[in-house]
Order: sequence, then structure tokens, then C-alpha cells
Amino acid sequence: MKILGIDIGTTTISAVVADSKNKEVIQAYTVENQSFLKSEKVWEKVQNPQSILEKTSALLENILNEYPDIKSIGLTGQMHGILYVDAQGKVVSPLYTWQDARGNQPLLKGKSLCQILQEDYGKKAYTGYGLITHLYQFMTQKIPRQAVSFCTIMDYLGMALTGQKEALVHTSNAAGFGLFDVQNGCFYEDILEQMGVGNAMLPKITGELSILGTYKEIPVCTAIGDNQASFLGSVKNPENSILLNMGTGGQVSVYSEDFYEAGEIEARPYLGNKYLLVGSSLCGGRAYALLEGFFRQYAEALGVSGVNHYAVMEHLLRTRKEGEEGLHIDTRFSGTREHPDRRGSIQNIGIDNFTPASFILGTLEGMTEELYEMYVEMKKGLKSPRTQIVGSGNGIRRNSSLQQLMKQRFSMEFHLAEHTEEAALGAAMAGAMAVNQRGIFR
Repeated sequence: MKILGIDIGTTTISAVVADSKNKEVIQAYTVENQSFLKSEKVWEKVQNPQSILEKTSALLENILNEYPDIKSIGLTGQMHGILYVDAQGKVVSPLYTWQDARGNQPLLKGKSLCQILQEDYGKKAYTGYGLITHLYQFMTQKIPRQAVSFCTIMDYLGMALTGQKEALVHTSNAAGFGLFDVQNGCFYEDILEQMGVGNAMLPKITGELSILGTYKEIPVCTAIGDNQASFLGSVKNPENSILLNMGTGGQVSVYSEDFYEAGEIEARPYLGNKYLLVGSSLCGGRAYALLEGFFRQYAEALGVSGVNHYAVMEHLLRTRKEGEEGLHIDTRFSGTREHPDRRGSIQNIGIDNFTPASFILGTLEGMTEELYEMYVEMKKGLKSPRTQIVGSGNGIRRNSSLQQLMKQRFSMEFHLAEHTEEAALGAAMAGAMAVNQRGIFR
């Protein structure tokens, strides 16, 4: 039987039609999102949710025309971001994305909202997380007048497809809003009360893979977080594997039956009351893109355009001298969630290694090292170490040198994820699980 998964990413909207029995992708689809709205504030990163809905709906219609025998629809998408809806379930705000930095802006006595939550309430809070955005909007009196609640973009898609007026948010997404007690599956409502925003606008949440309703008689499942969906769609042996993802940002994710958090390691809700231990690098693959931009800018100043600089960079790596002392590059160019003001650095520069090849290698090593350090911390909370890497995301898939560096640094077997649209496949699998649990089809 054919199942469908949809992934609303920040830059692209993807979907897969898969076989429910063997989890094989039958066909994959991708369209550009291109829904960012212009803003005078450099820290404001918002998108047009109506544009996203229209593009996703058009893609869905094309798929159902081609595959009219779809049996379930699963949803996922960019975590952390929120939009506001009115009493009729209609969107009344932009989508405030995970990249939005209003939570780091000075708010009270020069302190940011994230600082206030950490210092006054003892809770880690990261900008771009939905409840941080919601609190900021409340404290600056910018919540839309018609708003009665908020949800993620994929929850809104689920509402639109099934005609629901209220969102039902899976805990994998609710935890992505921040100020969420992962072990008990609820928001820290006492903190929200103390800060004056109250709890009336909090969406309903569920830890189950629930059926929201139907679209053209096809069951539609609650949306799950894209991190959880990617893990589900990529990793066949969760007890033995780690998932490394490299896109705009980077992530290391490990399945765990036990709750564990330390430093920048989060325990995120997974399926069946289990957890994903997750470490995220904010710059991730963007670090390599920045270096490519550096080379491209110089080339264009020489009047050279139309060059595939990534291919040139790969060639330079292969021609680097053996035994050349390397550069030590810290690629935390965008800071970290705990230390947003932190910046990267380049050390160990000498006469013999001040070369493009050394900068390229050092950047890839820095990207790898940040994720490796997070995994070292995760191991303290695991019953047993992992033995293999599953790599996903275009930043890894398109860079064989990065794959080799990860294999060496982690001292593990390395395998690329079998399918490119991992999150959409995971969403499709979640949707099939939801309908199977309810005996809708077997």
C-alpha cells in the first residue's frame, strides 16, 4: 500500500510516496519554498504561511492525481517556529521561523528574553523556539489581536487539510517550542503564569500518533518534528547508530531509552515514550558555504564567474601536501544556542599552511569536531556506545571528504542514509503507524 509523507522545510517543500511494507520510496518530489518575507530588522526571519500552504496544497494535488490510492498522509517540517491562528483556525501572522533571533534582543534592563529565563527562572531558552517568540510578542504587545493560539507550520497544514479549527501538536513539536518538561510531557505553565502571558493560548498536545481527520477520505496524522522524522526515515538500527545531519545547521542525534541532558545536549521526545539525544551546531554546513562564498567573491573580483567553486575546493583538498600541519578552525561562526555571542576562530597559522587547501580542510574538520564533542557528552547518558554513523543532508551527501573525516573522527563505520528525503519518508512512516494502530488498514 502507498503512503505519503510531506516535509515543509525552510528552503524546500518535499514529499515522498512510499511502500508501507518495505518502506521503499516510490517517488520523491521537491519544490522551492521561497516564502521569506523582507524585514528591516536583520534578526527577524519570518515566512509567508499562506504561500507555503498554497505551494504544499498544489504539490499534494499533483501527487494524488498521480497516485489516487494513497492510504495515509504523514506530516513534518521545520521545528521550533510558530504562527498564530484565530478562532476559526485561520492564520493571522507570519511564520516566525527557527532562525528568528528576537529572543536574543535586549528587552528589559539590557537583558534578552533568553537571559531573563536563564537567570531569573533557571530555564535554558533558545531564540527561535516558539514559546520564546510568543513571550517576546507578548512582552512587546505584538501578538495579533485575533489570535487565540499558535502552532507549527506543519500543524497548520494538518488543520487546513482536515478542516480543524484547533491544532493538535505532537510532543516532538511541543518540546521544540521550549519551556517544555520532556519527562512529564507538559509545558512549564507556572513560568508562563509568573511572566504574565498565561496559558490560554497554549495548543493542545499529544504524545500519540493521532489521526487529525481526513483529506479526500485519506487519514491525516499529527505532524512530528523534522529531527524525529529524519531519524525514523534514516536509521534502521537505532540502538546501534548515530545520525549525523548537515544542512544549513548540523545535528548529531542518538536514540535513548533514558532521559539525559547536559550542556547543549537536549533530550527530545521520540516515539513510544523514548528519546532522541540531540546536539545542534547553528552554523553547520553554512560554514562550508561561507568559505565557498569567500572564494567566489575573490574570483568574481577577477572577472571570473560561472565556476563550480565546490568542485574546485574538492580538487584542492585532493592535491594538499601529505604531512602538512593543519589549521585549527573553530566553525562556531554563528555562536551556539547557549552562547549566541560566541564566534569562530582560526589558529595554528604558519608559513607553510596559509593555503586554500588548509582552510578548506580545517573548516571541514571544525564542522566535524563540533558534532563529535557533542557526541562525547551524549555518551555519558547512554547505556552502550554506538558503532555506526548514518549520514544525511546535502552537506554530507555531496561531500566525500567530509564523510571520510567523520568516519575517522568518530572511529565508526559510515553509511549514507538510503534515501535523500529522510524527513518526508519518516513522516510517511509515522502516518502509516498511526492508521495501523487504529486498524484503519492492515
